[in-house]
Amino acid sequence: MRYYGSVYRPPSEAYSLIVQVTYGCSHNTCAFCSMYKEKRFSIRPLEEVLEDFRLARRAYRRVDKVFLADGDALVRKADELYVILDTIRELFPECQRVTSYASPASIRIRTDGELRTLREKGLTMVYMGLESGCDAVLKRMNKGHGAAEIVEMGQKVRQNGIALSVTAITGLGGPELLEQHAIETAKAFNAMTPEYIGMLTLMVEPETPLYDWVRDSSFQLLTQPQVLRETRLLVEALDSPGSVFRMNHASNYLVLKGTLNQDKEAMLRVIDAAERDLSRLRPEEWRGL
Repeated sequence: MRYYGSVYRPPSEAYSLIVQVTYGCSHNTCAFCSMYKEKRFSIRPLEEVLEDFRLARRAYRRVDKVFLADGDALVRKADELYVILDTIRELFPECQRVTSYASPASIRIRTDGELRTLREKGLTMVYMGLESGCDAVLKRMNKGHGAAEIVEMGQKVRQNGIALSVTAITGLGGPELLEQHAIETAKAFNAMTPEYIGMLTLMVEPETPLYDWVRDSSFQLLTQPQVLRETRLLVEALDSPGSVFRMNHASNYLVLKGTLNQDKEAMLRVIDAAERDLSRLRPEEWRGL
């Protein structure tokens, strides 16, 4: 098995077989992100990809989950993705789930028919970064897409039978856009009604534009009480029945989880308790990415 550069995958893929089908991220200029900086985006040779799966079959008795790395697997030609998925199904008949990251750009180039075929061949879910539903935040962070386009592509994925996991980042708008970031992010989630909603809390990584902005005081980080206020505004505005909500990443100060909308009031009570007693929050030194 071969892997070029650092491994990045969603927390839920910790026990998955991870095989690179592309290298890096096709956008890779988000102001807050330090991922994939050691490699340029490129398409990995198909035969190398298939060879890694054959090597994995010899190495592992059982593979239940497969994650197609790196940051933008869906940009490959559709017929090559079909070959990859057919190979997984042939080599690992026990596999229950195949997932990948997806960007709005990579979803847009896929036709509805291609997405349906990908699902039929075993691509069960994609992970997409919303980051914020606020266009002012997305523009400043150089996301490369507006909220409406991200929502449209999330809807496209779901309409073609592929499950959707979407993440956003608390604190990404700073204090001045706190309310707008929270409420408009909730609206974007509501419009997509993804199977999974994940919330991270902003952490500043060296060698990113955001790191420089924080150092020169042009961007202000939220205090812990502000993070809780923003989180409460977001949860209050959520209306996405059936979505599994998770705010249990290592970056989060507060662990919050439930299924919408049934657990919404319980989650708000957890936030209220934390606002009254900040000792319930994860210490700064324990946070991580």
